[in-house]
Amino acid sequence: MENSHLHFNTSIGVKKPENIRNKEQACPFCERDQLTGIIAVDGPIILLKNKYPVLENTYQTVLIETDDCHGDLSTYSNEHLHRLIRFGLTAWLDMEKSGQYRSVIFFKNHGPLSGGTIAHPHMQIVGLRDIDYREKSSHDMFEGLLIAENPGVRFTLSTKPRVGFYEFNIEMEDSGYREEFAEYIQKAVHYILNHFPFKATSYNIFFHHLDDKIYAKVVSRFVTTPLYIGYGIPQVPSNLEWMAEEVRKIYFEIM
Repeated sequence: MENSHLHFNTSIGVKKPENIRNKEQACPFCERDQLTGIIAVDGPIILLKNKYPVLENTYQTVLIETDDCHGDLSTYSNEHLHRLIRFGLTAWLDMEKSGQYRSVIFFKNHGPLSGGTIAHPHMQIVGLRDIDYREKSSHDMFEGLLIAENPGVRFTLSTKPRVGFYEFNIEMEDSGYREEFAEYIQKAVHYILNHFPFKATSYNIFFHHLDDKIYAKVVSRFVTTPLYIGYGIPQVPSNLEWMAEEVRKIYFEIM
């Protein structure tokens, strides 16, 4: 029987630092001279082995995005944004190509409702030894109302959200990096944190590699609907057209 669940090691989990809510907890990513298990470095960006590998039968790494503990992807300069996303995509796809894992997941948590524990900007790249996330993913998860596009890159608001409500999709071909891919991700994050119709402090970014496409799904996070928790039924809000137009007006209309 194939394994469909990740096993969480609670004896390691209770040792993990948490400073999203516990502001008295020192930030482990700020103490750069104390970091161990470093895999690769590009200026302020560091990829290292996760010191608290709570997920069994996996290889867990952390990608520290910046040396600024209060930095935010929504406000990174273009130079740092592209440096970071290029670095992350390369590390993720290289781990995937290694052949050591059934699949490799690449994601970001931000904010108290995102499932994260450390406030310092970071992402995670995790090699799954016996689970293929792609078995529960499909191209139609990334269909949606078009917000913007450039050759080889599309930015949409999902009409078939995976969990429900508002999910932004950014897609590009896997044949080469396109700068608009990172810039659309940044705009989606900035909109969630600054222009959402109700206050939002948390989001996730989930990267997917399906066939010849790379997708990023940017998900605003609130308390998860009971219909999804109990039955796995996503809900689609009635104001998607309004939101897609609002994002176009804020970020793409010529002033």
